[in-house]
Amino acid sequence: MKNNKVIITMLVLLLVITLAGAGAFIYIWKFTGDEKDKEPSIEEILESSVEMEEITTNLASDNFIRISFTIQTDSKKAKEELEKRDFQVKNIIIQELSEKTTEDLKGKNGQIQLENDLKDKINELMQEGKVVQVYIVNSLLQ
Repeated sequence: MKNNKVIITMLVLLLVITLAGAGAFIYIWKFTGDEKDKEPSIEEILESSVEMEEITTNLASDNFIRISFTIQTDSKKAKEELEKRDFQVKNIIIQELSEKTTEDLKGKNGQIQLENDLKDKINELMQEGKVVQVYIVNSLLQ
């Protein structure tokens, strides 16, 4: 009799511990993972983005380009830093464009490559966050 009570008590405790663990796992899985996977809203994107003024510069192919960008960062602190580094960002943009030809910049792939190159170069400067995306918002190639 006494042996049966001990076994029943152990099984009940094991069942309670298993249910508590499963409940904790489901709670963590359901409610904590969503914040990281959630895409930012347009308001959050605008709050952390910097609009660069239009730049006109020569290309390697003796043509010129008039172009402007909006740069999205990952936080408000990163945005503030990027605004302070405005002159350095413009310098990076001009240097990158001076190495490009009209063929390099034509088409969707050329523009995406330029955006990615600029993002990588600007991120090398950043200390308070990072650049998430560089958007070409205006471009005139001549």
